[in-house]
Amino acid sequence: MDIDQFLRMRHGAATTKSLYTAGFSRRELANAVTSSRIARLHRGVYVSKDADPGVVAAFRANGKLTCVSAARFYQLWTLHDAEDLHLSCGTGLARRRVVHHGECRHPAHPYLPVAGVADVLLHAMRCLPELEALVMVQSAVSQALLTTKFLGEKMTGNRNGQLRAILNLVLPRADSLLEVLAHRHFTAAGLKVEMHAEVPGVGEVDCLIEDCLIVELDGGTHFEAKQVKKDHYRNNAGLRSGLMSLHYYYADVVYHPERMVDEVLTVLRNREAGRYGPFRYIASQPPS
Repeated sequence: MDIDQFLRMRHGAATTKSLYTAGFSRRELANAVTSSRIARLHRGVYVSKDADPGVVAAFRANGKLTCVSAARFYQLWTLHDAEDLHLSCGTGLARRRVVHHGECRHPAHPYLPVAGVADVLLHAMRCLPELEALVMVQSAVSQALLTTKFLGEKMTGNRNGQLRAILNLVLPRADSLLEVLAHRHFTAAGLKVEMHAEVPGVGEVDCLIEDCLIVELDGGTHFEAKQVKKDHYRNNAGLRSGLMSLHYYYADVVYHPERMVDEVLTVLRNREAGRYGPFRYIASQPPS
């Protein structure tokens, strides 16, 4: 492996120590710089031409990426891309378009200037709106990177009550960001919601609301012909059991949750009012 390949594996940046540890000599480093294959960012750090801008900025600031800026390094779900860089810096000096966070108290990323997942989540919970922090925490818990108990033990005292409330919203199981958001929106509306409910004749559904309404949250695979056909048959099976079904997509859950919840409430009100029945089925009689 040459220096270029090594740097590509590390998002285009590495410390001198890690390069030496990997077996590269002082002469190899000097030759790579002289030939413009890599550049010396500052003392102790080398970068490639296509280095990750966030990683470079963190090295330049002598800090660590954290909060939403670090989410991608742990494959954490996020609702929005960060417009500003979120950093934990030893100096704490103000920088343009940088959100400064407190110091890191847990083991950091093994080779990148990125805070450890524990600090990333603690910073996110103190910085981001509830839903944005929730999806990051849920993603970490679902990957078994840490537990809500661990985070809760880091947030004792009355002033952390709102942060601990976020942990209470984490689901035992969530297969997608949409499930986390939908559950939060439906329960906030006062609805009884069972996630991953087993419905006889139908199978597992994403949400069962008030024991009578199935809500499915459809991702990209649901546009495939086989899946569409399967979904239609599942809808038919649900109706045979007396359960209605609604389907929502990414844009509905993320960008129009109020409209989604209002539609669910409207269907439930219509059902309560008997607008979907009763009716009499009169079989056709054969001619006499």
